[in-house]
Amino acid sequence: MKPAVLPISVKPVWLGLSSHLWILALVLGIVFLFMRAAGTLGSASLRWLLPVGFLVMAVLPWILLTATGRRQIGLRRPNNASFYVVGACTGVLAATVCFLIGMSLFGNSPENWFVSIANGYRQTFDTTSFGLWQLYLIFTLPAIIFSPVGEEIFFRGLLQRALEQQFSTWQSTIAEAGLFAIVHLCHHGLVLSATGFELYPASAAIWVILMFVTALLFAWLRKASDSLAPAILSHIFFNAVMNLFIFTALWAAPSTP
Repeated sequence: MKPAVLPISVKPVWLGLSSHLWILALVLGIVFLFMRAAGTLGSASLRWLLPVGFLVMAVLPWILLTATGRRQIGLRRPNNASFYVVGACTGVLAATVCFLIGMSLFGNSPENWFVSIANGYRQTFDTTSFGLWQLYLIFTLPAIIFSPVGEEIFFRGLLQRALEQQFSTWQSTIAEAGLFAIVHLCHHGLVLSATGFELYPASAAIWVILMFVTALLFAWLRKASDSLAPAILSHIFFNAVMNLFIFTALWAAPSTP
């Protein structure tokens, strides 16, 4: 049975959408999915869609919600500062598990999700004239600013809380974590080649499961701390450690078929 939750406080101009905010949030999630797909799998001229999508995710609460509404979705201090430490450790652990599973199952082959992400970095610009630590900073600084803030505010904040107005907390968490995991097929699993889209069925399925579990961890942090801040920090550490593995263990290693 769905628990009773207070409606999210929206700005007066959006009051007509208040009871259907969960539908709007789902539609926006699908829009962001297509923006992510175009920005990562499309032509170079569409790469701008990726950061723009993150920025729109981040500013949505200030467009749609009152100050009370923003606090309702988790834009507030955590109820215990220790959750910052828990969040950081959770992000490091999740990234490490993803790396170890990818290496043990697929090595340096294109079926390793971190290899796919590294290949995506290589397609951004000519990286041959840069050192490893320069590249780490170039790719990690945006990765610890744009996606952790935008995705956590949207998925664990606005979408989660909007869904809770219609469904149970558990159902809402499964839905937002599932959409989050599917979105990440754009980074591994779904590949655009000269012959069209291809799918790595086995590794794509494992990658989606890993992203789903990671999203559940972020959702737990948000719920337990009553704040998005620990989840954002955890996401920051995940991306930073992921890139550390990419540039120290995978970047210079030859790819195996």
